[in-house]
Formats: sequence, C-alpha cells, structure tokens
Amino acid sequence: MRVLKYRKRAGKRLIARHALNAKRTKMHISKGDTVRVMRGEDKGKEGKVIRVFLKTGRVLVEGVNLVKMHRKARTAEEQSGIREAPASIHVSNVMLLDPKSGRPTRVKARYDSDAEHVDRRRSKERVGASSGEPIPFVR
Repeated sequence: MRVLKYRKRAGKRLIARHALNAKRTKMHISKGDTVRVMRGEDKGKEGKVIRVFLKTGRVLVEGVNLVKMHRKARTAEEQSGIREAPASIHVSNVMLLDPKSGRPTRVKARYDSDAEHVDRRRSKERVGASSGEPIPFVR
C-alpha cells in the first residue's frame, strides 16, 4: 500500500489501519482454564486451554477440534507423515467449568470494596454465576 506523505490525511490513514490491527477482544477465558465445548462437532468434550488468540477471539483447547497435518521430511533422516494437532475454535463455543460443581458456568467479576486499601486499586476476581464460588486464574 502506498503511503501518503504530502497530503492533508497523510498520517491519519496509517493510524486508522493500525488501530484496527491492534484491537483485542475481551475474553472470560485464559490460558490453563478447563472448558467444555458447547457447540460444533466436538460438543460435550472437555479440555484445558493451551493458547488464547486475543486478536481473532479464538482459543486452542487440548484434544478438541483435531485436524490432520501432512508433514514433509526436512532432512534425509527425518520421516514424513501425518500428525494430528488441535485447531482453534471460537471463544463463544466454549464455557468455563465451575470448580465446585464441575458444570459449565457463566463468569462474573467481583471487586473488593475494602476502604483500607493503601493503593487505590481494587482487587478483581472471577466468580461463577451459578454457584458464586471464585474461579482462580491458572498461570
């Protein structure tokens, strides 16, 4: 794409394009969470989130949406073949599992309302909507 240098909207065109590129979707699921697939071919399967793609709004779940990949041998000693690997699925098709009941639940955010905090930051935790139990972040 040609970059405009000497016109009125010279820099604004690039800023708008990169702002869209850097946009991230807000997600209720993070890496290490246990989720259940609610829609699609693998409906009902459970697995651990391996990776979260914030720009596309997709997650990679262990053992779900397996696709076959054909790999060519790179060296003479290496053997070519077909391997299975998980492909990403959209975050709207999975639900977080409640640690207490083991059932899928929606997620709410609960903030501490203590006035004794020296630093003015409120601590935030995830809470299961059905049970009210806190869901810890797995790092």
